[in-house]
Amino acid sequence: MKTNSWFILSIFIICSSHLFAQPDSLYLYKKKKKKEAVKLGWRTKKEVGLTLNQVSFTNWNSGGTNSISGIITGKASAKYKQEKWFWNSNFNIRYGLNKQADKEIRKTDDVIEVISNVGLEKDPKSNWFYSAKFSFNSQLANGYNYPNRDEPISEFLAPGYMFFGLGMEYGRHIERLSFYASPFTLKTTFVLNDELANKGAFGVDPAIYDLEGNIIKDGKKVRQELGILLTNQYQEEVFENIKVNSLLRLYTDYINSFGNIDIEWELNLDMKVNKYVKATLGSHLRYDNDIKIEVERNEMTNEEFVIEGPKLQWKQILGVGVVVDLDNIINASAKP
Repeated sequence: MKTNSWFILSIFIICSSHLFAQPDSLYLYKKKKKKEAVKLGWRTKKEVGLTLNQVSFTNWNSGGTNSISGIITGKASAKYKQEKWFWNSNFNIRYGLNKQADKEIRKTDDVIEVISNVGLEKDPKSNWFYSAKFSFNSQLANGYNYPNRDEPISEFLAPGYMFFGLGMEYGRHIERLSFYASPFTLKTTFVLNDELANKGAFGVDPAIYDLEGNIIKDGKKVRQELGILLTNQYQEEVFENIKVNSLLRLYTDYINSFGNIDIEWELNLDMKVNKYVKATLGSHLRYDNDIKIEVERNEMTNEEFVIEGPKLQWKQILGVGVVVDLDNIINASAKP
């Protein structure tokens, strides 16, 4: 699978280099503003949002299925800045459901994520920071391979991913654009579900069985890797009330299949209609060599499910919803 990994990596490098080729020109495209002094101390932001989509048909000759869906989001960030060092933390949570006519409710989105990094600037002229990064992500509810709802294929902390690494981060305007490289990043995969762990899901070691199908040794619930992590983060208001956010992460393990690159690329375009209404177009591409894909029953082998190799995963979201800035509400209520 190394050939596929490098092919996918080349596509991402070409796309990201095209997008980020001239970040300063994008910054200058905005209406000119006076250079603002860097604010020291704490800055926090908290917001919640709700996106709804509904389609209904009555005697509609083209046909169609009635449906309603919604996604609840929550974001919080805390940033601390001093003259030579900073500490940035972000918390994101999303949960979405969809209901179609005579079908049961199905999950459309499910994310819980924490990202935190600390940077120390040794020389202000170099734009390089010594940096330590921590991230954790999982999901809230069970995931299913619909319409099968008898056996979950994922749940909270099955999987769960934790990264911690030490490296260097570069960014002249690090709040908008940064590049991070860590030659020592510990990746921990959690699969805290007995059935999934025994199957060896998400890359953990599977259970060992005897000839009669009895478990001799349970599957491992934790897998640890040590490897290289490269990230590229970019956020900018490219036009008035239109912001782009991108996070690209590349990881390869030293010991297990070095050269097989795990890829995560999240690209979101936020379009602000007014103070409370916002439209979002999001794309999330993922390739993980440890995640094997199950396909439906194969008539040739008479197997109910067949495990195939890793594949490129893609999730796309388009919606219009209401976003409430909790800090503005708190500040307004605090005024006499």
